Amino acid sequence: MAKKRRPQTKATAPQHVDGEIPVVGAREPCPCGSGRRYKACHGRAASHAVTELVRRPFEGLAGEPDWVALRELVPAATARLTLKDGLPEGVPSVTLATVLPMAWPALRRDNGEVLLGLQNDTASGDISRDLADTLQRALEAEPGSPVDAGRPDPDGPRLQDLLDPEASFTPEVHSGFEFWLGDGSDSATGEVAASLERANSAAIPTARLSVGEGAYWCETPEKNHLRWVMTHPEEKLLDALARLHSAGTSSLGEETRLVGSFRAHGLVVPVWDLPSGMTSEDCEKPAAGFHERLTEALASTTALTADERRARSGLMNRQITLS
Repeated sequence: MAKKRRPQTKATAPQHVDGEIPVVGAREPCPCGSGRRYKACHGRAASHAVTELVRRPFEGLAGEPDWVALRELVPAATARLTLKDGLPEGVPSVTLATVLPMAWPALRRDNGEVLLGLQNDTASGDISRDLADTLQRALEAEPGSPVDAGRPDPDGPRLQDLLDPEASFTPEVHSGFEFWLGDGSDSATGEVAASLERANSAAIPTARLSVGEGAYWCETPEKNHLRWVMTHPEEKLLDALARLHSAGTSSLGEETRLVGSFRAHGLVVPVWDLPSGMTSEDCEKPAAGFHERLTEALASTTALTADERRARSGLMNRQITLS
């Protein structure tokens, strides 16, 4: 049966004939009044600011696996950021957040603190450059104001140019988005309160394991999962996973199973199905044991056996790419 045609949105009179078209969210109506989404109208020009897709935008940052996890996997989390040149006067801290109220790209609190949102649409092919542009504008914003999306200079700095590569990057996972309210002196009202309620209702219980960077347990109604962002070269990692899978040692214990992997921002993310009763604490010891087995498998230089090649093929067939 033929698909029904989507009804066309009637264009309205242009709201901005002269001057620069304001930047809005990719899925919002274009401010020019064309009736089309911004990304399909004037947003195309913004996306050409950097045309080349950077496949590993967080490479070179401390905690690259956790950056990828916070961008793609974790609903509610924060992490303190350390700037190379120190904090500007009047800015007590800079905090990375998975999501901010109203999907704001960044927020300057009343007390001067800067919050930088990670899970936002970006205008170019380089997420790092987009975030650096937003961060710089947030540092200069008036206290108590959100920061809108912008168009980064294709020659502008990236996060790797602004953040201290020697500083630790330790995410704190939250059960909800109450961190939006700061020290508790703020209160959510109006659209922000509604945004907070929607975000909390959609948040999936998630926890970061202590076994290594990028390992996150999550709870879903049917079963739980462990998703582990890894920086090992893809071909070498797939060989190692195939060796363990063929030997029957790729699981995390009884009723657990390595079900495949996906790519996200240039890194491979193996995924395990876990029984619904298996908590994040229950994962710690078996995950540490798997890490030891994987280290040994990665060190092997022997050719894959026929069984290992079949196991590798099966893992490849269940691999997808998120970004």
